[in-house]
Amino acid sequence: MTEALIYDHVRTPRGRGRAGGALHAVTPVELASQVLIALKDRNRLDTHQIDDVGLGIVMPVGEQGADLTRFALLNAGYGEHLAGYQINRFCTSALDAVNQAAGVIQAGHADAAIGGGVESMSRVPIGSDGGACYTDPRLAHQFPYMPNGVAADLMAALGGFSRGDVDSYAAESQRRADLARSSGHFAASLVVVRDVLGEPVLAHDEAIRPGITVADLAKLAPAFVELGEAGYDAIAQQRYPHLEKIDHIHTSGNSSGIVDGASAVLLGNRAFGERNGLRPRARIRGYASGASEPLLSLGGPMPVTEKLLSRLGMTVDDIDLFEINEAFAVVPMCYMQTFDIPFERVNVSGGAIALGHPLGATGAMLFGTLLDELERRDLNIGLVTLCAAAGQATATIIERI
Repeated sequence: MTEALIYDHVRTPRGRGRAGGALHAVTPVELASQVLIALKDRNRLDTHQIDDVGLGIVMPVGEQGADLTRFALLNAGYGEHLAGYQINRFCTSALDAVNQAAGVIQAGHADAAIGGGVESMSRVPIGSDGGACYTDPRLAHQFPYMPNGVAADLMAALGGFSRGDVDSYAAESQRRADLARSSGHFAASLVVVRDVLGEPVLAHDEAIRPGITVADLAKLAPAFVELGEAGYDAIAQQRYPHLEKIDHIHTSGNSSGIVDGASAVLLGNRAFGERNGLRPRARIRGYASGASEPLLSLGGPMPVTEKLLSRLGMTVDDIDLFEINEAFAVVPMCYMQTFDIPFERVNVSGGAIALGHPLGATGAMLFGTLLDELERRDLNIGLVTLCAAAGQATATIIERI
C-alpha cells in the first residue's frame, strides 16, 4: 500500500465564538479560503496536482452548507478543475477528512489531497442543523440523545472524578496553552486572518485566559444541572442504576470554549513530494473510527484507541505524545486513567478548554499541533483522538520521518 505522507498543515487562530469575537465578521467560506491560500502559497502548490479536498463542518447549514469546500477552493484560487466535499461526524469531522485524504492516497487513487475543517460558531450556532435525535419521539424513546454536558458529568461520576479534579485539569490546560502561545510554539502553523482590505483581523488565539487559577474556576456555577433535572439524569441512572446521583461538575471553565476557526493538512505520496521539491514531515501509521455506548456519548476515544493499537500491533507505550480533545475536562482524564498515561505526555500545549473547540476544524488543528510538538521535542510517534456525540470517536497515529 502506498504511504500517505504529511507535508504541511496550517490553521487560523481561534476567535471567540460570539458576536464580539474577532472572527465574527469573517464568513466561514472566507476562513476556509484563507487556510487554503496559505497552504498553497507556503508550498508553491501547482493545484492541478491536488486530487481532492475535504473539510469537516459540523453545522453544514446556512453559510456553512451547500458544499462550502468547493466554493472555498474557487475563492482560494485553486482553479475550476478541483472538486471538494464536506463531511460531518460531529467533532471528529476534520480528523476524518484528513484520514479520508490519507485513504485515497494509500489506495493509489490520488497523489495528493487536503483534509481539514471550518466552523464559524459565532455565525452558525450549535444545533442549527436540527436532526432526528432531537425531534423524532420514536427514536428518542429507543435511543435517547444524551446532551454532551450531562454525559461529561456522568463520565466523571463513573470515573470517580470530583469538581476539584476537573478544575485542576482545566487550570493546567490554560497554563500550558498560555505558555505555548507566549513561547511561539503555535507561530509556524498560524495563518493571520485578514479582512477584505487585507488588514489583520486576528493573529493569535483569542480565548486563552492567562493566570486563571483553580480558585477562580471554583466560583463558576455548574452548567448542566437544569438539563439533568429535566430528565437526563434519570435516563442515565436507568442505564447505570448503581449511581445514587450524578454530581454536575462541569462548567464553562472546565469545558471546551465556543470559537471560530479553520484548518487544513496537505498529504501526498512520495512521488508528489519529489515532483514539487517538498520534504515529508511525517507519515500516517493508521487510523480508525468507532463508537461506544451512546448514553455515555463521550466515551469513544478509549475503545477506538484500543481498536487502532490492536490493528497496528502497538501499545500505548509506543506512543510518545497524545492529543485528546478537551471537549470536557473529564474526557482526557478518563483516557489517562484508562491507559495509565502520565499527564506529561498528553495535550502538552493545552487544549480546547483554553484554546476553544471550533467543532468541524478541531481534529485537523490537533493533528497539526501533535506534529509540531513531536518535531519540537524530537519525538517520533503521536496519537490524536476526539470524541463525538452519540458515543463516536476517531483516532489517528502519525510517525515522523
